[in-house]
Amino acid sequence: MNFKEIRALDDAYVLHSYGRIPVALDHGKGCEAWDVEGKHYYDFTSGIGVNAFGYCDDGWVRAVTEQAGRIQHMSNYYYCEKNALLAEALAKASGMRRAFFCNSGAEANECAIKVARRFGEKMGAHKIVTLKNSFHGRTITTLAANGQDAFHEYFLPLTEGFVYAEANNVVDLEQKLDGTVCAVLLESVQGEGGVIPLDADYLRAVRALCDERGVLLMLDEVQTGVGRTGYFFSYQGCGVQPDVVTAAKGLGGGLPIAACLVSDTLKDIFTPGMNGSTFGSNPVASAGALEMVTRIDNADFLAAVREKGEYFRAALSKMENVACVRGRGLMLGIRVKDRDAHDVMEACAKAGLLILTAKDMVRFLPPLTITKEEIDAGLEIFAEQIGG
Repeated sequence: MNFKEIRALDDAYVLHSYGRIPVALDHGKGCEAWDVEGKHYYDFTSGIGVNAFGYCDDGWVRAVTEQAGRIQHMSNYYYCEKNALLAEALAKASGMRRAFFCNSGAEANECAIKVARRFGEKMGAHKIVTLKNSFHGRTITTLAANGQDAFHEYFLPLTEGFVYAEANNVVDLEQKLDGTVCAVLLESVQGEGGVIPLDADYLRAVRALCDERGVLLMLDEVQTGVGRTGYFFSYQGCGVQPDVVTAAKGLGGGLPIAACLVSDTLKDIFTPGMNGSTFGSNPVASAGALEMVTRIDNADFLAAVREKGEYFRAALSKMENVACVRGRGLMLGIRVKDRDAHDVMEACAKAGLLILTAKDMVRFLPPLTITKEEIDAGLEIFAEQIGG
C-alpha cells in the first residue's frame, strides 16, 4: 500500500486528533527507519521516547517473541513470572518497594493520584499540588492535573482537587501546602511544557518541605525515566528519593506498559480490588520491559547516555541559528532563531530526519543506543534545514 492510500484510509476512518506529518514508516533498525516508499530517515524521536533501544533491537525482539510463543496474556487473578521479575528489577533500580502495572503514563499517574487520595484520607486532605506548565496525561483527571490552561478548555467539568504552583519557587509551594494538600506531583524535567529542567536545589527543597508537612512527593518520570536523562530515574541525579514515581514510554521498549512505584511506607496502601488493569500484567509487555530494565540499569550504559547527551548538546550549541539548548541526557529542547518549531520539524522530515516539538521548542528524544556517528549524520541534516 502506498502513502496516498494509507493517508486516505486514515483520513476516512481515524478520528482526527493528531496533527500528522506526511510520513508512513514501514520498517526500521536502531536509529534508522524507512517509509513505505523506501525513503530513509534518521529517527531522533524514538516514538516520543518509547523505542529506547531504537527499532527492532535484537535482544528486545527475542524477549517478546519468545514470551509470545509461550503465553501472550493471562488474567491478573494469576501470578505472572515475567511481571514479578520486572517488579523486582524496578524496585532495585529505583529504591522503591512495590509496583502497580498498567498501560500508559496517564494511567500510571491516575494510580499515583489514587495513592495520594488514599494516603490523605487519614488527615482529611485530598488536594494535590502540581506545577504550572506541567503535563501529566490526557484522561479527565490528568487533564486537570496538567498545569497548562490549554488543557482545561475542553471536556468540562474536569476532576477537582488540583492546585498549581510556580516551578522552582519554594515559597510559592510552601504557601500552597495549607493542610488540604496530601501530595505534590511534579516532573523533574517538564517535557511537553518545553523541555524545562527543574533545579536540583528546588527538588531537594521540595523533598524537605514535603517531609516537614507530612505530604507525599510524587515524581512523574513517564518521559524522563528508564535511562532517558542518563540516570535510571532522573531524581537519582538530583539526590532526591520520592514516595511515588511513575514510569512508562521507554519502560516497554515499544509495547504499552507503565508502572506506578511506591515506597516502603506505602507498600500496603491498596488492598485487593482497590485498583486494577486488564492488561497491567501482560506477559509479553513485561518480558519486553524486563529486557529494557535489565540492560539500562547498568552504570556503564547510563554513563554512555550522559556522555552522548553532552556530545549532542555541544554540537547543537555550535550552530549559529540555535538560540538555546536545554534538557538532560538524551532529552533535549532547542529553540531555533526566527523559525517556527513545527515548520522546522516538517522541513527535517522532508530531508530525512524525524524530530519532535514541545511548545516553541524543537525536541530530540533519540534512542539511548544512538551512536555518535548517527548523531553527526542527523545533525548534519538539522543544520542544513535551519541554516547552520
